[in-house]
Amino acid sequence: MRTPVTTPAHTPPVAQTIPAALHAAADTYDTAPALADGPVRLDWTELLAQVQDVARALLARGIQVGDRVAIWSPNTWHWVVAALGAHYAGATLVPLNTRYVADEVVDVLSRVDAKALFIAGTFLKRDRIAELRATAPDLHIETVVVLPVEGEQERAEGTLNWSDLAETAAAVGREQARERAESISGDELSDILFTSGTTGRSKGVLIAHRQTLSAVRGWTECSTVNSADNYLIVNPFFHSFGYKAGIVACVLTGATMVPQIVFDVPTTMRLIDQEKITVLPGPPTIYQTILDYPERGEFELSSLRVAVTGAAPVPVVLVERMRAELEFEVVLTAYGLSESTGFGTMCRVDDDAETISATSGRPMAGFELKLSDAGEILLRGPNVMLGYLDDPESTAKTIDADGWLHTGDIGEINERGYLKITDRLKDMYVSGGFNVYPAEIEQALSRLDGVATCAVIGVPDTRMGEVGKVFVVRKPGAKLTEDQVFSYATKVLANFKVPRFVEFRDELPYNAGGKVLKRRLREENS
Repeated sequence: MRTPVTTPAHTPPVAQTIPAALHAAADTYDTAPALADGPVRLDWTELLAQVQDVARALLARGIQVGDRVAIWSPNTWHWVVAALGAHYAGATLVPLNTRYVADEVVDVLSRVDAKALFIAGTFLKRDRIAELRATAPDLHIETVVVLPVEGEQERAEGTLNWSDLAETAAAVGREQARERAESISGDELSDILFTSGTTGRSKGVLIAHRQTLSAVRGWTECSTVNSADNYLIVNPFFHSFGYKAGIVACVLTGATMVPQIVFDVPTTMRLIDQEKITVLPGPPTIYQTILDYPERGEFELSSLRVAVTGAAPVPVVLVERMRAELEFEVVLTAYGLSESTGFGTMCRVDDDAETISATSGRPMAGFELKLSDAGEILLRGPNVMLGYLDDPESTAKTIDADGWLHTGDIGEINERGYLKITDRLKDMYVSGGFNVYPAEIEQALSRLDGVATCAVIGVPDTRMGEVGKVFVVRKPGAKLTEDQVFSYATKVLANFKVPRFVEFRDELPYNAGGKVLKRRLREENS
């Protein structure tokens, strides 16, 4: 797809906003490839022009600095242009998990008071607009733009199609859009990412432009991503791994973005082969699945260079196989959370397989790391979140008076300053790279008729790392079945949150304080 280019002799100025970083990329990398998604091929100058056109359309629709613009769509080139266009218009980006059901999306859209929404048309047999309207007929968002994920479709009432944006943008000049972009401060919010809360309701994490760019610079320095790289972004754009360590990392380094709409092993290997992919981050399951694929030998994968993984245990043998069989030069593990801009600690290129497997590296991007007296992992630095959306109480509980972010994870720090995560203070488990909070699931299932009480834990799973198991105590006389639990959970929860196992019990184990003894449940199911 591209011939490796020499990194420019001059260094672009240190941008404090994402639009400024995009200007620097266009000036520096010019006609080098920026984005490749099937037949769509954009160089950096063309990408900037497309982003400006989206921003012009948003300005024409009345978007002001600080307005919230949401995106509910899978990984395509439209997501990249829409997100950067929202930033360029001075808006705060609100990525929405594509696995959310309509109830979850309506909750977020209402809480952020979204002024615009980019939404996938019919995709994977789901009509998301119809879902939203059926769930919240009174929900009003001034600008709704339908992205042609599976081709252009008939215009839904009260919406714009992606193809309408050019006409809408005609009312605003390109220079006017650039003036808006250049007026944005590094302290303006770049995004609000929602992360499930242990209290059962998602929390909006507030991050500024300067923080996003600072943290991503730290990540790119450790990962060695550069302008000669072709970066396959399998991680979802709604997650900081796909959006920040993906899109923003490419803007900062000049690497070519190659989005993959849905992870599928043959498709991933075909893209690696065809696009000469050099960078492939993701959860450990991605590499394990590729390594175990019977027809792997039919694809040319020798271009692979950089792998960054985490979010689940990474066995030493997996690291060794990634290096030996997939021929990765750089294999790294990392640790971070939304509240720390998605980053925190990271291994380095010269670390051995045991270090990469057993630890999550040492601090990067200006972070300080220490453990509390109870062993909780604490992070401090300029890239700790500004706070939670409209939730000062939770913010104060999470960031203490000395600025330390309380992660809720338990760990150890070795003599080299490397972090090992040993346990979770909270009950969160990780399923296929996604954080899952049992309290959120328990709160949802408690509304199901026939449930007296329930408890959710993560149990080991070969493919997903962990999956959910729910223990249900029925109300007296209730005839609740497993199928009814699964059916209800599927309607009210994103797929990755739906428990895979149901066990009915007469009672749950409790401690003297009345709390469910989840440790005992986990021990019984280990």
